[in-house]
Amino acid sequence: MNAVDLMRASFDAAVAAADPLRIVANCLPDRPLGRLLVVGAGKAAASMALAVERAWPDVPLEGVVITRYAHGLPTAHIRVVEAGHPVPDAAGESASREILQRVSALRRDDLLLVLVSGGGSSLLSLPVTDVSMSALKSVTSMLLASGAPIGEINVVRKHLSQIAGGRLAAAASARGAQVLALIISDVTGDSPTDIASGPCAADPSTYADALAVLSRWNVFAPAEVTTWLQRGASGEVPETPKPDDSLFARVENRVIATAHQSLEAGAEVFRSAGMQAVVLGDTVTGEAREVAKVYAALVREIKMHSQPFKAPVALISGGECTVTLPAGSQGRGGRCTEFLLSLAVELEGVPGVYALACDTDGIDGSEDNAGAWLALDSIDHAARHQVYSRTALDRHDAHGFFRAAGSLIITGPTRTNVNDYRVILIS
Repeated sequence: MNAVDLMRASFDAAVAAADPLRIVANCLPDRPLGRLLVVGAGKAAASMALAVERAWPDVPLEGVVITRYAHGLPTAHIRVVEAGHPVPDAAGESASREILQRVSALRRDDLLLVLVSGGGSSLLSLPVTDVSMSALKSVTSMLLASGAPIGEINVVRKHLSQIAGGRLAAAASARGAQVLALIISDVTGDSPTDIASGPCAADPSTYADALAVLSRWNVFAPAEVTTWLQRGASGEVPETPKPDDSLFARVENRVIATAHQSLEAGAEVFRSAGMQAVVLGDTVTGEAREVAKVYAALVREIKMHSQPFKAPVALISGGECTVTLPAGSQGRGGRCTEFLLSLAVELEGVPGVYALACDTDGIDGSEDNAGAWLALDSIDHAARHQVYSRTALDRHDAHGFFRAAGSLIITGPTRTNVNDYRVILIS
C-alpha cells in the first residue's frame, strides 16, 4: 500500500471507530417503565436514531432528531429533520420548539433519551423569546468569522437559548423524568457541557462570560442580543442551570465516542503495516496555518536529527483549529485544508513527507470535501494549473489549491463527528 492509500485507510478507520451504527447499541440503558422519548441534534443525529431503532425493534419509540441538510437517513419511528449548519435557520428553530414541547410533557418513570453530537449547537436552536432568529443567525455568523474557539462561541449560544446549557434536561427532570444523553464528542476535552452547547449538562458559564466573549473577539452583536445578555448579567433573567442544581440528580451524560479513540484507531492502521505511529493528542487548537508551522518544525527536527522520533513515523493528531478571515475575504475550504496548505508551504523542498487532513464529519468548511492529502509533487502539480501555494494560502483558497493538485478527499456526509483527523507521514 502506498503512502497516500495508507493515510486514507487510517482516516477511514478513524471514522469507523465513531460510527453510531457500530457503537450506539452497546450503550443503551434498560427498557424504561414508562414512555420513551428520543430527541437529539447533531451531524450524527440521524445515524444515532437509526441505531436506536435497530437495537430496540420491539420497544415503542417516538421522537424527533435534527441533523444537517443532506445528513438524514430513513427511520421508522423517530422523525429526522434537516436544518441549517453552521448558521441556524427556521427549520431548526421549528423542530427545536417541538422537541422542547414534547420534553415538557414527560412524566415520572418516563425516559428522555437525548442523542447529542457535534453540530448540535446550531441545529438545536431555539432562541430566548426576546432574541429573534435573525439576530441569532447574525451573531453566530460574526462569531464564526471572528476566529473565536468553539468553546467560547458556545458560551454565547447557551445564554441565548431555551434549550442549550442544560435547559433541555432541566425541563424533563423538573417533571420527574429520567434523562440519558448519549454523546459523540467533537470538542477538545470531551466535556458534555461543551458538546453541542450541552443541552443536558450543567453550565458553569455566565451571562457575564458571554458578554466578555463578544468583547474579546470584537463582535458587535445586534442590540437585542447584547440587551438580553446585559439583563442576564444584572440578574434580571434566570441563569442557565448550574452544577449544584438538584435537577441533575436524574440526569446522566454518557460520552460514547471521542476523538482520541478515533486517533488510536487510525494509528493502528500504520502499526499493522509495521510503521511507528505516534498520537500527538486530540486537543490541538489555534489558527490552522500557525499550527501547521509548529508541525513543520517538528518534521524538520525528525528529518534532520531523528528527534524526538525516528523516521519512518506517522504523526497523528486531532482537535479543532480555526481560520480567521480578513474583512471582505470569502475564502474556500476549511480548517483542515488550510492547515495542510500551510504545511505544504512550510515544507516545500523537504523530501519524503506526506500528509492528510480531514474532518471526520465528511465536510471541511465551505465546500463538499472532507479534506485533502499532500504528496511530494502536490505543489508542482497545482502550479501546472497556474495555482500557486503561497498565493492560495494568502487568499484562504485551500480548496482551489488542492483541487488543482488533484488531491481533494470527498466522502460525502459520514453522519458522525469527532472533529479533525490529521496525519503527517515521514518516510
